[in-house]
Amino acid sequence: MNTNRLRHLFSRALRASLATPLVLAGCGTGSTTLTGYSNVECTPQGVPAIDDLSIQPAQDYVALRQVTSYGGEGPATYETRVSIGEACATATNVSACQTSLAEARSSDGFNDACIQACSKYFLATTRGDEVKTWSTLESLQQLIGTVDTAQDAALLTFAAGYSLSCDTLERGAVKRNKDGSFNVVGTKGFACGEGSDLTQHVVRVSADGKLNEVEDHVLEKGTGSCAVGRRPVGLHGTVAGGCEDALGHYFAQTAHLEAASIHAFLRLREELALHGAEASLQDAALASAVDEVLHTEMTGRLARRFGATPPPPSVSAVPPRPLDAVALDNAVEGCVRETYGALVAHHQALHARDAEVREAMVRIAEDETRHAGLSWDIDRWVRSRLSAPEQESLREAQKRAVALLRAEVAVPLDAALVTEAGLPTPEVALALLDTLEQELWA
Repeated sequence: MNTNRLRHLFSRALRASLATPLVLAGCGTGSTTLTGYSNVECTPQGVPAIDDLSIQPAQDYVALRQVTSYGGEGPATYETRVSIGEACATATNVSACQTSLAEARSSDGFNDACIQACSKYFLATTRGDEVKTWSTLESLQQLIGTVDTAQDAALLTFAAGYSLSCDTLERGAVKRNKDGSFNVVGTKGFACGEGSDLTQHVVRVSADGKLNEVEDHVLEKGTGSCAVGRRPVGLHGTVAGGCEDALGHYFAQTAHLEAASIHAFLRLREELALHGAEASLQDAALASAVDEVLHTEMTGRLARRFGATPPPPSVSAVPPRPLDAVALDNAVEGCVRETYGALVAHHQALHARDAEVREAMVRIAEDETRHAGLSWDIDRWVRSRLSAPEQESLREAQKRAVALLRAEVAVPLDAALVTEAGLPTPEVALALLDTLEQELWA
């Protein structure tokens, strides 16, 4: 589809939406009672602090290391995020100990996540001449032994796969119980799209290091307000949520999805090449992935400005798909969700009261319009290669996707998202969808 045609259609849809009245609404969340809880202690890099771990026997040196890999392209990198003590302080052969520590590696790791790269963590320790790594929850339980401090409990909870906020009690908190155990508050899940939830978990960490969930609460249900970009197959991960900092949580969601879209376009390019698509479509998919890197940076800065940290998405490896599966994914993620997301970005560029948001959305809206145009170009190319039943399956999938999108955008928004971020109210969003449905999806 010619991108100029989409721009013209978007312009008509936005003009038509001006006749829709502005209705603002808030949202509500549920969570555990946080009386007596304190923030999780973190390093400036946003990882759990380790200076008060109750390790017995004591170690000369303890380091929390992050392993970063790039999907099999090039070697993994190892970075020490925080350390305490003096490496090899009591070693009889200091040089050999330091060499062993520098070369300490682990094939395992805890709290793993993927974005453009995949990361996971492990501890490295030295005691005398011994250098060891601790890369699983079970090994950390062995290293810590008796849980005596809040940092002990937080690190074990982090290693068990929970996300721990450093500055928001609702998503990262700890308290000591009367029996000597600890309660740790963390989150799992994400809030993007119908049926998704960001869930708060209260984990009891006993003195012997055993973890047991004692409460869980849905902090945020996914809505259509995060319909930005193209979601890759295999996406799962954590997205910040909550109503008390609506702008921060929204832009953390957006940055999360923009980052996920990098995966989606790189995978799309590979599958287009596999199925013999023309070079121009492959090149456009690669260029779109590059655009999404910039979008991730821009929306990430906005998230941090509003007090949220965008969590990286995790994308499972999935084998290359047959042509009809690629076509189906493109029909839903590209021709419906991405097309609508581009229109919403234009609405934000026009209506956001916050100047920095408007500036970012002007660039994002233009790029996303090209991405939507690519989706329709792929749709035109692929339909000629599908059977009649396969083409009918695409039409039915698009109808279902539009119906689902209607349900998602009907959920009321926090007032700040409408005024400062420029998101359309449910009434306006449905009017925008009406125009697209009449022109594109009928």
